[in-house]
Amino acid sequence: MPIIYCCQLELHDSLYYATREIGRLYETEAVIHNYALCYALGLVDSEVYSTTVADEHSYRYFCPEQVPKYAEHLTPLNQQGIYVTPGRAVNHTAILNTWKYANNNYHVEMEKTQKNIPSFGRAKEIAAESQFEFFVISQKPIKLPKWIRLGKWMSKAEVTIEEAGKINIKTGDFTFRHPLNPLDVMFTHQVISYDVINMPPVSLIQNVSICQGEYYELEHPNTSEKLRLPAKMQYRLKA
Repeated sequence: MPIIYCCQLELHDSLYYATREIGRLYETEAVIHNYALCYALGLVDSEVYSTTVADEHSYRYFCPEQVPKYAEHLTPLNQQGIYVTPGRAVNHTAILNTWKYANNNYHVEMEKTQKNIPSFGRAKEIAAESQFEFFVISQKPIKLPKWIRLGKWMSKAEVTIEEAGKINIKTGDFTFRHPLNPLDVMFTHQVISYDVINMPPVSLIQNVSICQGEYYELEHPNTSEKLRLPAKMQYRLKA
């Protein structure tokens, strides 16, 4: 029987990443992708959890190239029986920041200019003290960090972890309201309906209805709510 950790995440800084770009507005969706959580939790490059990842692929201190290596980084987690679900907002507030910059073509292209035309952009961020929730499924006990950093600004966040109690494995029709990665769940389950959350690198789905699928039934340690979490989820990516 796997161990399921119910994790509560509270932001101590505003969180920013560009979920979508609408003209000069860069918007942050109130959802944390499960790929991002794997990196933030140290599951990708930590020697304790992922000894098969090559040293040159480690992103802990330095990223030598701006090329995602999700397949190389996340596939070892399948071998270790570790899976992290996306994080949903339990309680959040958005803030809008405006930033300005000047035309600096003369710095980039050595062009002569007599004008210095200012421009601007807006970033919609998730405010500090916002709270998220996600689940970590593991085949063996693991130690997760209490403090992590997320997003473009490496925002600080506190993680509170509660291990789920009694877990039952069942099969049948069920609905899961939390966000899921469609690549990871549709391979093993017949999904009937869902809502799409558009965000890179893989759009997520929520309010997912599944027909005759295998799931873990557990009681939420904080709310005593009965949850039905899809079983056998793994990272499925193309190299």
